[in-house]
Amino acid sequence: MVSKLLAKLVTKDQTQLKSVYDPTCGSGSLLLQVSKEIHRKGGEVSNYYGQEKNPSTYNLARMNMILHGVHYRSFDIQQDDTLETPHHLEKRFEAVVANPPFSADWSANDGFKSDERFADYGKLAPKSKADFAFVQHMLHQLDDNGTMAVVLPHGVLFRGAAEGHIRKYLIEQKNCLDAVIGLPANIFYGTPIPTCILLLKKQRKVDDNILFIDASAHCGKATNQNFLREEDLERILIAVEQRVFKDKFAYPATRKEIKDDSDYNLNIPRYVDTFEEEEKVSLISVSEKLLEIDKKIESTNKSISSYCLELDISNPFEAVE
Repeated sequence: MVSKLLAKLVTKDQTQLKSVYDPTCGSGSLLLQVSKEIHRKGGEVSNYYGQEKNPSTYNLARMNMILHGVHYRSFDIQQDDTLETPHHLEKRFEAVVANPPFSADWSANDGFKSDERFADYGKLAPKSKADFAFVQHMLHQLDDNGTMAVVLPHGVLFRGAAEGHIRKYLIEQKNCLDAVIGLPANIFYGTPIPTCILLLKKQRKVDDNILFIDASAHCGKATNQNFLREEDLERILIAVEQRVFKDKFAYPATRKEIKDDSDYNLNIPRYVDTFEEEEKVSLISVSEKLLEIDKKIESTNKSISSYCLELDISNPFEAVE
């Protein structure tokens, strides 16, 4: 369902796609989900691009494309580390989607400071947290009229140092962040951490707001896993379409607000107040409750005493036994 949400977000205003790209494509499921969404609208995806580090998964992705009816000339999936050895740098894509490995390691070598993907920002993502390196790479690959959606851990919204610097540059200089969507915790197998979706576009106006959505409480619950339902997806998509304030769910924030009030901290509770006020319990209601308990105790004691008299038992505990 997260794949379906990503696909719907990047195809919201599209009925045809010249290209879709996933820099961490795994078995190709996200690429195929975008294709499915475009086909649902009666259109087609012309070309599919992806890169996958794991050789076995890379082969599975190519097989998956063919099994789902994608002609071998219509997809270009490469096997390599996307950050260290990218294969599609000369191309730009209308739709970019990804679910990169959370807070993965990468080399962060100084040589990348002159790499066209990262040079403008002045700082590199930390060696132990490549999340923003993937964002920078994806944004570099995005066409001017394109849309990208990426799943990331919540830490990217508020961590400081180099990540805070990159986050500020994305908002202040590039003005490409369009929406931040908080997802429920425990919806991915293997990790219980809460995650978010960043939605980015290059052709935003200067005064466009950034939409914050807190969808963390809207999900189905299984024994060991939470999951998004169709109504949860619909709620998110309507909020993205309308871009208006909705109590405890959505808030459109201006860039000035994000700068002046939060210093580019994107932590969702700063913008969407989901605090539920605890029920106020008065001293009167407490007293009434205590009186009710006393009456029950008194009634129980009378019952036991009466029972003891009937059986001629002097010790009440014998009656209980």
